[in-house]
Amino acid sequence: MPAPSSFAKRPVTMLCSLAAHGDRPLLPPYKHTTLHLHPGRHSASERERGEHMDVAHRDHLLAAARRALGAAVVLVCLLAELLVFALGRHAALHLVPACAMLLLLLWRSGGRGGGSAAGVVLVDFACLRPPRRLRIPTAGLLEHLRLIGCFDGASVAFMSRVIGACGMGDETYFPPSLHRIPPSATHADALAEARAMFVPTLDALFARTGVPPSAVGALVVSCSGFCPAPSLAAVVAGHYRMRDDVRTLNLSGMGCAAGVVGMDVARAALSAHAIDYAVVVSAEIVTVGWYSGRDRAKLLLNCFFRTGCAAALLTSAGSAVSVPAKYRLVALARTNRTADDRSYMSAVREEDGEGITGFSIGRGLGGVARDLLRAHLLELGPNILPLHEKLRYAAALLLFRRQQKRSKQVPSDDDGDGPRPNFLTAASHFCLPSSGMPMIRRLAEGLGLGELEAEAALMTFHRFGNQSAASLWYQLAYHEAKGRVRRGDRVWQLGMGSGPKANSAVWERVGGDTDPAAADEGPWADCIHRFPIRES
Repeated sequence: MPAPSSFAKRPVTMLCSLAAHGDRPLLPPYKHTTLHLHPGRHSASERERGEHMDVAHRDHLLAAARRALGAAVVLVCLLAELLVFALGRHAALHLVPACAMLLLLLWRSGGRGGGSAAGVVLVDFACLRPPRRLRIPTAGLLEHLRLIGCFDGASVAFMSRVIGACGMGDETYFPPSLHRIPPSATHADALAEARAMFVPTLDALFARTGVPPSAVGALVVSCSGFCPAPSLAAVVAGHYRMRDDVRTLNLSGMGCAAGVVGMDVARAALSAHAIDYAVVVSAEIVTVGWYSGRDRAKLLLNCFFRTGCAAALLTSAGSAVSVPAKYRLVALARTNRTADDRSYMSAVREEDGEGITGFSIGRGLGGVARDLLRAHLLELGPNILPLHEKLRYAAALLLFRRQQKRSKQVPSDDDGDGPRPNFLTAASHFCLPSSGMPMIRRLAEGLGLGELEAEAALMTFHRFGNQSAASLWYQLAYHEAKGRVRRGDRVWQLGMGSGPKANSAVWERVGGDTDPAAADEGPWADCIHRFPIRES
């Protein structure tokens, strides 16, 4: 996504306020760029979007009311049981409240449908720390851009401004193919990069968990821009000689939110098949994402994306396996706005006027991200917010609407008095989209998070850059390396990607408290003592 040109905090749209309306983009494009939006054919009108949000408000308020009613019914049934016992009535009367509670439980379980995340646990995860020889300091990168010959002076100056403003440090990594002059972006280079990332990451995962590759029943590999044949999942399964009935699945073209999609696919595989373990691998092959043209809308990915890979081992809770788990999946939500052409075309891979393929980022992406995140929070919030916060927010929202109705005021994004949920009551630790330090800060402020809650995302981007879907796992590794995750804590991983889509996974720590010494083999082993880095 385009990044603002300053680190300074600014008042932002209340993107988490489920009552807000308006058309001002939440995330303005980078100042020095002139990006062109590909107009949609049938973009939804502001009135239709407002009606959609009103319906969503009503549905979720009704859902909260149904939950409160269910709790009241349970309380009444328990009191009825005690009353029958105290008065010494006929024993058959005990069946009436018992049957009422049973019917309530059946109704609630049927209403949840397939949205339940119960039964899936995370055994452990591993993140790649690339070899130091692949490090690309900012000064070296800018010199590299001048020497390779495919960019004119204006393009180099543009990328220099973006890289200087986004907050990336001097220890990010490029694959070997992009260290060459000129860069090499062949199919063989991309496959070599994939193997160089997958094998060390999975070796570390299998070593940490003690689970052999032969025990894996499902393998999900997510990589947005590179989809070879045989697939990347087949490359991994072939390298480790996995069993003949392993279920391999390959996800492509799903952007930075693909990691949560992979979790959802693995969850379904564990539920549908008699398998013990599923592995989800998240990476981005930077070799094929490199753009060598002059279209500024496509040059942004050269500035942000860097090498990174993560792998996670999942199993079903209550299965016969004896390996201890670290986290339990509490909630998983996926939201997309692909039906809206304006949203669909806001970030798309296409050819430029010279026939060079690159990933275009449209000017309207900020507004698209705002609307997408609002819709996503409407879906996710009721599942993760505690009851007292739902009641507080519902009361605040009704009072706010009543005051607006009395004053005949039209809601707008400029209203700073609109209520919003307190997401600090839903999770203790946060992993946010890595799209530049200024944008991370704006997103965190909109969610009501402070500098401490955004620290993992900020420092991960500074140290490793944007690693697409793998960035969320590097942020969780940061929390663990700092020793902040305690038993019972919840971690919210929020990913946003092309499509566009917003996906979230909320985990609860079920293993022991994290020990910083246990991070000696992780991606932060040699540098965690230097973070957080404060801006001068």
